[in-house]
Amino acid sequence: MRRTRHQAVRLRLALTAVQEGRLDQQAHAARALWNLLHELFTLSGARRPSWSYLDSEIRWARANVDWLNVLPAQAAQAVLKTYRQAWVNCWERRSMAPKFKPRCRVAPAVDIPQGRDLLVARVHRRWGMANVPKVGRVRFRWSRDLGGVARGGPEGAITGARLVKDALGWHIVFRVKQSVPVVATNDAAGSHVGIDRGVALPLALSDGKAYTHGAWLTRKERERLSLAERSAAHKERYQRPGQQRSRRLRTVYAEIKNLRARAKRRVLDWQHKVTSIISGHYAVVSVEALNVVSMIKSAKGTIESPGVHVAQKSGLNRAIASEAWGRTVELLMYKVADRGGLLIQVPAQGTSLRCSECGAVEAGSRESQARFTCRNPECGWTANADFNASRNIDQAGLALASVAGRAVVRQT
Repeated sequence: MRRTRHQAVRLRLALTAVQEGRLDQQAHAARALWNLLHELFTLSGARRPSWSYLDSEIRWARANVDWLNVLPAQAAQAVLKTYRQAWVNCWERRSMAPKFKPRCRVAPAVDIPQGRDLLVARVHRRWGMANVPKVGRVRFRWSRDLGGVARGGPEGAITGARLVKDALGWHIVFRVKQSVPVVATNDAAGSHVGIDRGVALPLALSDGKAYTHGAWLTRKERERLSLAERSAAHKERYQRPGQQRSRRLRTVYAEIKNLRARAKRRVLDWQHKVTSIISGHYAVVSVEALNVVSMIKSAKGTIESPGVHVAQKSGLNRAIASEAWGRTVELLMYKVADRGGLLIQVPAQGTSLRCSECGAVEAGSRESQARFTCRNPECGWTANADFNASRNIDQAGLALASVAGRAVVRQT
């Protein structure tokens, strides 16, 4: 039995100065086209224009506006398609209404919806080439195999791509469609595990294992970041409202952006490696269903009802955000499924207060952030608090799996 898997493969581009300039122009044209569509669609009142009318307006604009003509026709149609889908998601109550895209808050991006236009080829063990409309042949770092390209590589097809830019430069994200067998390739097909996500201990597993990491930036990099942030704050004091940013301030902002992007890539690298190990060793993985967005809300409160322990809550919010708990679950979700496993999200209520040995919930059992001691006189079990929570998560996941009809072999 086989199934179709859609996967995104992100690779780094190696562009010339001319190619980078052309991509920048296309990205700004795509963002401006979105804003023009949004203005035309929202300012028309109750009688909003049809999508076919907006399509005709895009064709006219590309033929008569020079700065918009730099955007390829397929990329312009992709902007309209994305804008239409954003409104459909809003009307079906899946997301908020589309908004205006300011230049300073939106990452530059250009879409290539047709895979046949890319003409991807592997020219070296470490390098590949792809065709970008109105840019030409570009080089990218071949750090991951693409389906249907290299001889002896995975079978599949490239259905499209998206060019995105961050602080470290331009990247190309290929959309790959592959046909993969539905089989369990885990080391132990009947194994299961519960995972507790934390700050002091990033990932605690119910079988006693734990995954930790160091600081995302080195000591010198943290000093550079702190110095750059203080310099930016000092220069902002002398910035007049509406005045164009000075070259020195833009340089400081670029350094801050580069350091934060470096830390983010290290976080993502660690998450990919850890989730690959976990998905390869366990058939059933259980995690807490956490609302991370609500957890990291500010504790400032209002003037009438000010918050308490605001500084401590702010530090906790930054620590939770740096761990990217939601992305860990997203990576586990598709990696476990690719190996024929099952990811279960269990309710988070009571996982930290319940004794995983006897099942009792007693007040004061959690002695501290890191220690759990059951207050049940007949039990008295003691262990690390995160380890106890992971065992509760695993037990709750097994209960949900049995209800769903998934056979699971319990670990001894």
